[in-house]
Amino acid sequence: NTSADAAADHPQKSPTSPTSSSQSQSEALAAAARIHRPIMQSLPDTRTQSFDEIYGPPENFLEIEVRNPRTHGIGRHMYTDYEIVCRTNIPAFKLRQSTVRRRYSDFEYFRDILERESARVTIPPLPGKVFTNRFSDDVIEGRRAGLEKFLKIVVGHPLLQTGSKVLAGFVQDPNWDRNAW
Repeated sequence: NTSADAAADHPQKSPTSPTSSSQSQSEALAAAARIHRPIMQSLPDTRTQSFDEIYGPPENFLEIEVRNPRTHGIGRHMYTDYEIVCRTNIPAFKLRQSTVRRRYSDFEYFRDILERESARVTIPPLPGKVFTNRFSDDVIEGRRAGLEKFLKIVVGHPLLQTGSKVLAGFVQDPNWDRNAW
């Protein structure tokens, strides 16, 4: 290896070579941009929100609650119904707040209607039928919790909110008639 070979392997750039000067210009511009970065980029958003924006209801909300089970009738004609409370500002629902009562068999009809009406959506199962001690507090509470879970999934589904003809009526209309479907 000669010194000429070494020089060929590792060419030195002269300070006046075009590559060197354009490279140093680019580096100088990048450094200047870092130094002179607009101050606005580093400041947090200081826009103030109104009281209603901070504490008001979100843009779209829907709350559903199944509560207050009541058992009616005597002997073989006993049944339990449940109060459904719906609070929403979603336009597909006519009322902003509503309270209706439904029995388990109404939920069964409602679920069947949803399945026929909404073939593209998997409708969740209802809590199972109970044949013994069905009016005990534990069984009624377990069913209430299962019905609430079912409804929260169903009313929270965007395709059902906008496409179902039966959904809003079931959770809001006190005169909902399962035989009308």
